[in-house]
Amino acid sequence: GVRKAVEAGIRLIQLRAPNMFSPEYRDLAIDILAGQERSVAATKTFVSSAVAGLAMIGHWTQNKELLAAIDELPKALAATIRCDWSPFGAAMKGENSLFVLGRGPSLAIANEVALKFKETSAMHAESYSAAEVMHGPKAIVGKDFPVLVLAARDAAEDSIVQAADRLAEQEAAVFLTSAKPSKATALPFIATSHPLTDPLTLLVSFYAFVEDFARSRGLNPDEPPHLRKVTETI
Repeated sequence: GVRKAVEAGIRLIQLRAPNMFSPEYRDLAIDILAGQERSVAATKTFVSSAVAGLAMIGHWTQNKELLAAIDELPKALAATIRCDWSPFGAAMKGENSLFVLGRGPSLAIANEVALKFKETSAMHAESYSAAEVMHGPKAIVGKDFPVLVLAARDAAEDSIVQAADRLAEQEAAVFLTSAKPSKATALPFIATSHPLTDPLTLLVSFYAFVEDFARSRGLNPDEPPHLRKVTETI
């Protein structure tokens, strides 16, 4: 895929750590400044790649609001690791499956959260759009089924809250990152000044939470079983 794109004349931009740059495809390489990623389950590189991508979009489109929000991110992220999501962990005691929901940019974060639940905590987690989950997947949601709903301060927030309410009506254990009135349990969050940076603060809150959650299950989140830092594509 990448080789064919380059051969077709498509300009390739790499957002990676310098030691991971592909020299044969190096057109424009951007160092994400993540430092060394020691854990098998990558976290710093994910957040740094997302920030670098947003910064590139901000400069490309000359979006001053987005660039200002990125400049404010260090302060927001420092605060977000103190958000206490332990009530959600308590609701998952004895459970081995859950849903993670998002919509728009927060859906990408929901995908990452579901992956990290599998990698670090041996939890079967599925990520869905808050709209898509209503078309079939919600059939398996019953009493106390854990659902994490990632709402950002964007145009999709109202519809995400509505989805959380509908699942709560099925007696699921629904936890929601929104201050809007809801039947779900509210989780603390740190809002930013732009809807594209909001999901990143939710992700960092989750990373802080899942480390403790994995250890509560007797697992080392930095060294998941059956995984290696370097993978090979056959």
